[in-house]
Formats: sequence, structure tokens, C-alpha cells
Amino acid sequence: MTLSLVAMLLTLGSASAQESEKRDINEIVKLKFEARFDYIHDMIGTDQRKDMSGFNVRYINMLLDGNIGDKFSYSWRQRLNKMYSAKSFVDNMDWLYLAFRPTQNWEIAAGKQVVMIGGWEYDRAPIDLYFCSEYWNNVACYQFGASVAFMPNKGNDKLTLQVCQSPYDNAYENLFAFNLHWMGSHGCYTALHSLNFSEYHRGKYAAYITLGNRFRFGDATIQLDLMNRGASAKELLFDNFSIMGEFSYLIADRVNVFARATYDKVGDNYPVGLFVYPNTNMTRVGGGVEYYPLGGRGNRDIRLHAAYAYSFGENGRMIDGSATARDRQSYLTVGLTWRIDVMSAVESIIDKAHAKRAAKLQ
Repeated sequence: MTLSLVAMLLTLGSASAQESEKRDINEIVKLKFEARFDYIHDMIGTDQRKDMSGFNVRYINMLLDGNIGDKFSYSWRQRLNKMYSAKSFVDNMDWLYLAFRPTQNWEIAAGKQVVMIGGWEYDRAPIDLYFCSEYWNNVACYQFGASVAFMPNKGNDKLTLQVCQSPYDNAYENLFAFNLHWMGSHGCYTALHSLNFSEYHRGKYAAYITLGNRFRFGDATIQLDLMNRGASAKELLFDNFSIMGEFSYLIADRVNVFARATYDKVGDNYPVGLFVYPNTNMTRVGGGVEYYPLGGRGNRDIRLHAAYAYSFGENGRMIDGSATARDRQSYLTVGLTWRIDVMSAVESIIDKAHAKRAAKLQ
């Protein structure tokens, strides 16, 4: 069985190796698996939420990407721990898209994509976050669509225009979103900014202006996101917004300590049913530590974590019981994350087999 798997993967990788010795096995197929397991202790005041506490398989993901020829590439991320039917398989497909790059400056992509909303909390992989804003916990961020991106010759900036299903899409209306996103990296500063218009009913749009900012100074990183929302111009004047911030510091390449805070504010005139409900004034603060046992070699494939957060304030989602952050809520998570690069493992097996065979022939 093992030999069959190795042979299959080798066949996939060697198809282009025959065309050019410079291309390696990973250029056509890059296959990775990752998983995270947590023990969670969730309390409201002094009462434990037993249905939300205990051991939990948070994520089991498969990631597959690579190149098809010189101008096409593909990417697929699938969550494997929540699949019960063909429909749930598609629902738990974070993304699956094909990209075409006719020149170094332009890229066109189509398929299931990440909705291009700015901000570093939004941009980070869920497996790498432990507690987040109320907006992040409710946004439907994976939708079908198409995008076109422009990258200047220097390669420090990327401007993307995307048309996709609205994050508010439902079974009764076919709704759309229009997104303009800028990623720019200049020195110690990297920006993830966006302007977004998402239909929540036919012809009615919720607008976002999101400014994601990251600063890196050696081993210290500061992330600060400012998101201003509105279903009308008046609401865009800081009546409905979220602020997410994090400071982290990497110690000796093995230990990362961090502190983060989020704040969601929505006035009473905002439409009910959007990701953050009216009459929300919710703060979440906390911090944690990550330990990388293999970090001495810059390896992040194994990670241990412990994180704690406390939330307080009002959450409008309490009217239907769907609130993720609640007043006087304490949240503790302790867990393990691991990642494996299947193709690198196959290469290692093949190299060792060749070395053993060569040693026998000597």
C-alpha cells in the first residue's frame, strides 16, 4: 500500500520533471495535511458551559495546490472533520479555484474563493487563531466568484477586483458582492485594505471600509485592524465598526507570546441579520503562548498552545442565541497543532531509498 502511494505521487510529480531538470516534484502537486486538537474550558461567570467545554477536534484540513504548465495554477483547501454528505463536502470546501497568469503583472482566478475583505485577523488561517471578534466568528467568508489582480513590476503591491456571491447569500435570493482589495508591503509595514459592497437583500448593500495594518520590528509584530460598516452613508460615520489588535513577540525562535483585544460596536439602526447584530457593544481581551518544539530549525510543523480570553458587554445576537462572545465569558484553550508536507515526505523516502541502494552497490 505504501509503495503504491509513493509510486502514484511520484508519477504526478515527475510528469514535468521530464520536460526540465530545473522543475521539481512539488511544482505540480503540493499536498499537505494539518490538524488541531484543543481542550476548551468555557464559562459564563462561575457557570461552566458544559456543551461548549471538553476535548475538541477543531480542524483537520487538506491543502492541495500546484501549477499546470507555466501560466495556470490551482489551490484547494478542504476541512475534513465536518463532512456528512455531498452538500457538507462543498460547504466545508474553503476554496477551490483555478488561476491564470498571462503575464507577471496580471492574474485572473475563478472558483470558490476567499471573499476579499481586508484585515489581518480575517486574513489569517483559522487554525492559527484562538479567539476572535464577533464579526470574524460569523462572517461567511468563502464564496463562489471571480477576480482579476494587478501586480506592479516591483512586486510589493497587489490590487484585486473581485465579484462573487454575497457573504449574505441565502436560498431565496441570488446576491452579489463587489470587492476592491489592496495588499502592499513596504519595509516594516504591510497593509491589507479593502472597500466592499455586499448585498444583504436584492438591491440593498452593506458597505465595509477595512484597514488592516501590520508592523514588524525584528521578533515583535503588531497587527491593528479597523473595520467600519454601514448599510447607509450615515452608519459609516463610526456607528458600526470593529477594532482588532494583537501584539506578539517570538522568543528564541521557539516561544511566541501574544496579547490581543477585539471590540465590536453596532448601533440600534443597523439591519438585523447581518454578521454583527444591532445593539452590540462587545469587548474581548486575552493572550496566550505558543511553543514550537522544532523551532530551533525554523520549523513550525508542531505547535503547542495555551490561550485565555475574557469578554464583556452586550451582544445583539443574544436575541436568537447565536452569540459567540457573551458578557462575563471566560474562555481557555490548550491544544496541539501539527502539519505534514506529504510531498516533502515522499521526496525524503525516495532519497533515503536511493541512498540505501547506492550504499549496497558500493
